[in-house]
Amino acid sequence: MYPKLLKRLVLLVLCGLLAFIGYRAVRSQPAVCGALNADCQVVEKDKMMNHKQEENVNITHFGTQEKSEIYLAAGCFWGTEAYFKLVPGVLDTEVGYANGASDQTSYHELAQTGHAETLKITYDAYKLHLAELLERYYRIIDPFSVNRQGNDIGTQYRTGIYYTDEASRAIAQKSLANFEDLQDRKTAIELEPLEHFVKAEDYHQDYLDKNPGGYCHINVQTALDPLFPGKDLASDAELEKTLDPTAYKVARQHGTEAPFSSPLDQEFGPGIYVDKATGQPLFSSADKFDGGCGWPSFTMPITTDVINYYQDTSYGMTRTEVRAKNTNHLGHVFEDGPKDDGALRYCINGAILRFVPLEDMKAEGYGVLIPFVAENTR
Repeated sequence: MYPKLLKRLVLLVLCGLLAFIGYRAVRSQPAVCGALNADCQVVEKDKMMNHKQEENVNITHFGTQEKSEIYLAAGCFWGTEAYFKLVPGVLDTEVGYANGASDQTSYHELAQTGHAETLKITYDAYKLHLAELLERYYRIIDPFSVNRQGNDIGTQYRTGIYYTDEASRAIAQKSLANFEDLQDRKTAIELEPLEHFVKAEDYHQDYLDKNPGGYCHINVQTALDPLFPGKDLASDAELEKTLDPTAYKVARQHGTEAPFSSPLDQEFGPGIYVDKATGQPLFSSADKFDGGCGWPSFTMPITTDVINYYQDTSYGMTRTEVRAKNTNHLGHVFEDGPKDDGALRYCINGAILRFVPLEDMKAEGYGVLIPFVAENTR
């Protein structure tokens, strides 16, 4: 308790001192969000429009890694594998046969052994929610079809979610129950512990990479479509009218709110945080923590496709800027977050966020994201 309080007091004193010094030279100077040892650097207002940012940054090597696995049956596994290989955070894939009567089978014996064509997915749980993988899974299957997907018919083409640990079971159960609630009917998707997984023959592995013209009932490229895009971004002129001044400066002029000024910094109720300008979901309460820096802090975005990353070399610092896909500036990401949760700290301006409580999510059209708010979403 006391170290955290002391850190906040030091930050506040430092910010006040720098602001006082800056006031003597330049009036109305905002603070710039930085690393914990450089949080309150004072900059001139007119320099905000000359924000330096360079090429898109790949953050897959940032922080630490937590390998998890899930097994998904979605019909023909050729397309299923090609589809999920495009999802950021997926580390490895392997096609095989699961949940049959024995621990031995082959492609030509599936009808006899009762196995389903299944994709094993190994993913980084510090970068990718299992809830996101399952949401992407629902989008490529006919969830009500029994023993058939596309033109493929037989028990080997049934749909199923197969887990190897209790945490994955709990997440998958909540996800599937929420999906069926939104569909208002029961699906044909199996939810079972993994049994008798047999790796498929070598020629099946990465099949569509080796045979680009091969049959696939899945449109693989839909993996690149945004899951929850939000509405189109309005013009700057319109945003200046609809957003409050701080939110507009943050989003469109790369500004930074004063530390500890946002009530969302200490909001820890269940729910999601959406872009105030577009309504696009950006973060979940399940990934929020008290960073002690004065800005809302998160360990990861709600999905892998809502953030763009840029190297930011403005104001004599090298940082990684995070922006919404619609180009709104949000803040920065640092590698000083909780070590047991990936070690990343997304330092985000609360002014551009709107908090949607869990109890309001369905009514506001965010019901599909309820599984992302569960206490354990990975």
